[in-house]
Amino acid sequence: MLYKIILSGTKTSGRRRIIARSRKITILKFFLIGFGAITILIIGLVIWVYVSLFAGPGALELSDYHPFRSPEAKEKYLRHYDKRAQLWPVSSEIRIVETSYGQTFVRISGRPDAPPLVLLPGGGSNSLIWRPIIKTLSEGYRTYAVDNIYDFGRSVYTRSMTTTDDLLMWLDELFDVLELGDNINLMGLSYGGWLTSQYTLHAPARVRKVVLLAPASTVLPLSQDFIKRMIISIIPHRYFLKTAVYWSLEDAVSKNSTCKKFVDEHVEDTYLGLQCFKFKQPPRPTVLRDDEMRSIKKPMLFLVGENEKIYSAHQAVQRLSNVAPQIETEIIPDCGHDLWIVQKELVTRRVLEFLKSQD
Repeated sequence: MLYKIILSGTKTSGRRRIIARSRKITILKFFLIGFGAITILIIGLVIWVYVSLFAGPGALELSDYHPFRSPEAKEKYLRHYDKRAQLWPVSSEIRIVETSYGQTFVRISGRPDAPPLVLLPGGGSNSLIWRPIIKTLSEGYRTYAVDNIYDFGRSVYTRSMTTTDDLLMWLDELFDVLELGDNINLMGLSYGGWLTSQYTLHAPARVRKVVLLAPASTVLPLSQDFIKRMIISIIPHRYFLKTAVYWSLEDAVSKNSTCKKFVDEHVEDTYLGLQCFKFKQPPRPTVLRDDEMRSIKKPMLFLVGENEKIYSAHQAVQRLSNVAPQIETEIIPDCGHDLWIVQKELVTRRVLEFLKSQD
């Protein structure tokens, strides 16, 4: 009797081990299938992004429709660009400036005898990004809103621009042809702000005063959150770009319908640019060394929104105060990377006060 009980218990224990082993195998199969599906999905996504970015001719393959992907892409983008340009709120003239790097499109407003103010746009945009504040700036200055030659817009590059020196030499040539002399007021936004700081170090004798609006890097490294969102934004679907832009320009989206409309237009413009232009990688913005900051002798104004996402506004101002106290700084309230949209009156007033003050 005892033998039968032991034997029965042994059989039951064996069945349990078999069931447990079977469950483990089933779980492992589901895990492998799931892992394989995710891997295939990731590979497919990478191929999709790669093909979308690099489809068409190479970045330096010159043609009648360069720097666009196709004749249709050129027509589509320029038609949209010209329609958007009709919203420019002040009378202007355009110049196509020939340089050794290609043609540069410049939108010029203000009195011909007014002092020059050159405006460099943020990455993924063009001269039209200045629309919210251009009217006020052009009342006292001859404004030169530039389409970055290596970005979206009407400028056409004919040489690769892989280094900061390339961009600086291009600006030297541009300013020479425009005959701006050595008394230039220079203002840059985001990527354009970084480029403005670099040009100030490169040719201080040509610059009168400098304004940096939330410059990319320059003072602090870009935040990891910002970098991740910008990488995701190049996935060829409007949702990813819109999500990234809404995050970085959050205050403008929630401010009012006018500000939100401008942000939505920016999303549309940038998404169309990603679709229509050949993919190219401009020089990455860098953080200035302490000795570079200290070497800046030209009057410089650094403006940043208190809710800035690309780095901490307070830490940026603190570093400038510690390392280069000669640089004027100000944190603009209730805004972030969208300071020139959300707080346009305050920003333009502060900029004009700085530019008009005695050297």
